[in-house]
Amino acid sequence: MTPRPHWIFGDQLGPQFLDHRHNGPDKHAPVVMIEARSVLRRRRFHRAKAHLVLSAMRHRAAELGDRVTYVRTETYADGLRQALERWPDGERTGGTPATPQQARQGLRLTVCHPTSRQALDFVGSLEGVEILPAKGFLVPHRAFEEWASRSSGHGLRMERFYRWVRGRRDLLMEGAEPAGGTWNLDHDNREPPPQGQDTLGVRGPWQPCEDSIDEEVRRDLDRWERDGDVSFVGRDGPRRFPVTRREALSALRHFISHRLPDFGRYEDAMLAADPVMSHSLLSVPLNLGLLDPAECVERAERAWRAGDAPLNSVEGFVRQIVGWREYVWHLYWHFGEDYRARNALRHTTPLPEWFMDLDADAVTANCLSTVLAQVRDTGWTHHIPRLMVLGSRALQDGWDPAAVTDWFHRSFVDGYDWVMLPNVVGMSQYADGGLMTTKPYTSGGAYIHKMSDLCGPCAYRPTDRTGDQACPYTTGYWAFLHRHRARLAANHRMARAVHGLDRLKDLQELLDGAAQRGSAPP
Repeated sequence: MTPRPHWIFGDQLGPQFLDHRHNGPDKHAPVVMIEARSVLRRRRFHRAKAHLVLSAMRHRAAELGDRVTYVRTETYADGLRQALERWPDGERTGGTPATPQQARQGLRLTVCHPTSRQALDFVGSLEGVEILPAKGFLVPHRAFEEWASRSSGHGLRMERFYRWVRGRRDLLMEGAEPAGGTWNLDHDNREPPPQGQDTLGVRGPWQPCEDSIDEEVRRDLDRWERDGDVSFVGRDGPRRFPVTRREALSALRHFISHRLPDFGRYEDAMLAADPVMSHSLLSVPLNLGLLDPAECVERAERAWRAGDAPLNSVEGFVRQIVGWREYVWHLYWHFGEDYRARNALRHTTPLPEWFMDLDADAVTANCLSTVLAQVRDTGWTHHIPRLMVLGSRALQDGWDPAAVTDWFHRSFVDGYDWVMLPNVVGMSQYADGGLMTTKPYTSGGAYIHKMSDLCGPCAYRPTDRTGDQACPYTTGYWAFLHRHRARLAANHRMARAVHGLDRLKDLQELLDGAAQRGSAPP
């Protein structure tokens, strides 16, 4: 029987997506890839993200050679029609389709479960297309739903999921017990940055070498932008992340050998001159499908067992992948499409233009200006600036959570719908009212001052609530608590903070100052 063609999306670029074993595509299946310009028109993406994804797709096509039909076109439907025209009759039914509607019919095609609802709905509308199980994750959908059903009486919490997956996969386990006798080493991984140091002083992250494909993509982006066909935000170049399987494996080996040992202690710290610190930067190749999460965590565990990395660093890294990444993936599907519209706090303020444009120079607050510049220049910053600087600003100012979700999706090179929807709606903006987390994650300037070197040169003082030097995060924090006092007073993890409002003799002055600032850059 002639193998059916297999369609791979731009985040399904690793070898596992063409492995015919374990419910994969047909053996020796021809491959179709579609570079649809309409995707870049839907949102104003970060320029570095557009370059990264197109470079990764074209590199994969070059690797596959004659096996792949690579179509550059306007839409996925157009791409399928053009691909069908190039395939022999044995790989389709009926005549050559003349329209996108006809391209939806008469297909004999396989595709791995896409990572977004929009893509899943599209491929699900195509006749003759078999949707294969998702790849690139540790837990099948059905297994997660069975776990969630058993956990329904206690509520869904990442910590319980994380422990379940570790036991299920025998990761960092000693028999039935966790390695080292404890599941969670977060208390060892929350140190502030070392005083008197601008950087951690560890070996830098892996760096790629650009090639002719990178140059071709950049020329295309320049032309499309010059012609007014698409519009981007942020800066592009040089490329910082892997776009091939070989590069991804090199980045993984480099992290395990040179950076993992120092990762844990300062996992939550921030340094202005060292935004990467000891973070892995592996979210990008993982989310492109170039790495499999199992190989990442298994290599980290081997490093610990060989005595090459401390347990707290390895557990922190494993938690990021086995805990948060895997959990967020499943919550995206579990919560359903209605989750996107959740807005428990009724925040409706539009995102200000300076934020949407990544205009770091318009911002006075040094922490926000520094982090926004990092996003502008690289399309990346680690999880604490995302949550406690960018997300906290949005939460305190009451920005529309759907717009915040879209901004994170567009502005980060590792941002996809499945990544950002639960992380922003649930974790960052508390718009789901506590389905995902037990409390809102926001703070005053004192936290940023403790965990970074960003407050020293700032025009504002982290302890000041009022006056010209009042920290916008400190005033924003108390204004947020005041605005949602009734709801948060009933939250056992927030009640003490809410009661602190009663001790603020300058509360009204604080609120007046926050209102006067409005949406102006802090």
